[in-house]
Amino acid sequence: MTRAFLVVLDSVGCGGAPDAEAFGDPGANTLGHIIEACAAGEAEEGRSGPLKVPNLDSLGLGAAVRLASDVATPGLDAAPHGYWGAATETSPGKDTPTGHWEIAGVPVPWDWHYFPNTDPTFPLHITEALCRFAGTKGILGNRHASGTGIIEEEGQRHIETGWPICYTSVDSVLQIAAHEEHFGLDRLLQLCRDVAPLLHEMKVGRVIARPFVGDCEAGFVRTTNRKDFAVEPPEATICDLVHRSGSKVYAIGKIGDIFSMRGIDELRKGADSELMQHLADFVDSADEGSLTFANFVEFDTQYGHRRDVSGYARALEWFDAQLPNLFAKMRDGDIMIFTADHGNDPTYRGTDHTRERVPVVIHGLGAGEVGHCGFADIGASISTYLNVSRPGAGKSFLP
Repeated sequence: MTRAFLVVLDSVGCGGAPDAEAFGDPGANTLGHIIEACAAGEAEEGRSGPLKVPNLDSLGLGAAVRLASDVATPGLDAAPHGYWGAATETSPGKDTPTGHWEIAGVPVPWDWHYFPNTDPTFPLHITEALCRFAGTKGILGNRHASGTGIIEEEGQRHIETGWPICYTSVDSVLQIAAHEEHFGLDRLLQLCRDVAPLLHEMKVGRVIARPFVGDCEAGFVRTTNRKDFAVEPPEATICDLVHRSGSKVYAIGKIGDIFSMRGIDELRKGADSELMQHLADFVDSADEGSLTFANFVEFDTQYGHRRDVSGYARALEWFDAQLPNLFAKMRDGDIMIFTADHGNDPTYRGTDHTRERVPVVIHGLGAGEVGHCGFADIGASISTYLNVSRPGAGKSFLP
């Protein structure tokens, strides 16, 4: 028997998307520009020198970046002993559900709805529904905003009025921030749950609960109790297909939310440091024939959106340093695939996701080159490896 571990480094793209200009992202390259900044001594906060990710590089990360975007990768020049390549997305989007669904074998078959960058941004019937479900006379925000910025701007007024803070971005999303103590975590989750069907009918991809704590004097801080209420995939994903075969599917991080818990047997959440321990636990204990699907989100939320190059580099180096422990626990026949769902270039203009190719590097298959592939080929390859029905899109790149 075999087991598969699919690990998404959220937003760790590698440039080169052929349609990047159509998304307003020409030249964006998350990994390429982080590597460049580190080599130039421009990412020295809490770390120093060239980017140090020897384990991922030995699997083929540097080679994948060069393949994807034809850029130099100083410090990442190992001869790959893993199976490696670069994947290109076809779905019309550059957000989390879009990337994950296509990785899981289901390209998005529609155009998502995006809210205009106006003030107010939400149509009246959505604002009225938010007030009705929240039991308030109004909402705060109602505009495009940074998630950390808007709680600083509106947090005190939120405490005083009890009105939820509602905002969006260039992604297809409605985010609702509320104080865990003054508004209540359960109340926030129920508000998101109640309003989500209206948004999903509009093809808005996610309603996200963004709980926070703190006060005006000490500052407001988001907690790890975030929850995404996402549109369900329109077809069977690799999670559904493995589950239907009678094997287990274990989810780590946002995966349960992204796939609406469909086809998932067990979910574990937490900060990325906790998620790494959960992943190690599943490498120890996951059943034969199972799929473990993980998302490490802090590359995106903590460093990409905040345009923190040094922090992003530190996170990559921390992640890479954990891999020998995981590899030592793996069994004969296991594979572990590392990839990403989109980019979020911390050197780029704005604070939003960037349309990019993503690396695909695999431990457990020996040395070899995937070359250029599609996002959906990842799910197809896992289905082939686990000997389950194949998703509707993609083809296997297994040797």
